[in-house]
Amino acid sequence: MSAGFRILKRHRKVDAGTVERFARLPVANVSDSMSRMTGGGARLRPMHRAGGLAGPALTVKAPPGDNLMVHKAIALAEVGDIIVVDAGGDLTNAITGEMMLMQMIKRGVAGLIINGAIRDAGYIRSQDFPVFAAGITHRGPYKNGPGEINVSIAIDGMVIEPGDLVIGDDDGLLCVPFDQTDAVFKAAIAKFEAEQKQIANIQAGMHDPSWVDKQLRDLKCEGLD
Repeated sequence: MSAGFRILKRHRKVDAGTVERFARLPVANVSDSMSRMTGGGARLRPMHRAGGLAGPALTVKAPPGDNLMVHKAIALAEVGDIIVVDAGGDLTNAITGEMMLMQMIKRGVAGLIINGAIRDAGYIRSQDFPVFAAGITHRGPYKNGPGEINVSIAIDGMVIEPGDLVIGDDDGLLCVPFDQTDAVFKAAIAKFEAEQKQIANIQAGMHDPSWVDKQLRDLKCEGLD
């Protein structure tokens, strides 16, 4: 098997229960619970009408502007999968468009992430099927390969292994490693509940900002009253 042009098997993936739990949380709460040390890059933004994204990653590494392996990934995808494509961030040629999205929706794929470009943007904007990408172009893709499926990929420093949990909302994308989902969820739900209490206090006029002055004093800021 040749490195750079191969299709591997995915040996584990997060289960539906894990996906459902995380889908109810803001990505920002999960990110805070992971020490804010990783993210899917500010360039990758939601291209669809509305709604978040959550599911196990089916990873694809593709040459810039070529979608041969993305077509194969669609054929291999299981219901609920998120197809995650590292196409090098190049925006010269679109990796996917309307017809490929129709295939994904028909197969029960739960979303698409492309570190690259899409086309048929009007159609994608009219759909709730989650699509995150770095840009838009009318220029279509090539189908010559090479490429890899179910390999480790990285988007803006965020490493994604096949079967890891990927989540996304209007704030961006995040990968939660397969073996860290339980610990991260516990921290993220605690963060979420704490923020709900803060929101209630703000709405009730009970917010206490005294921590700001304390922090400034601890940092030896000059000019405090």
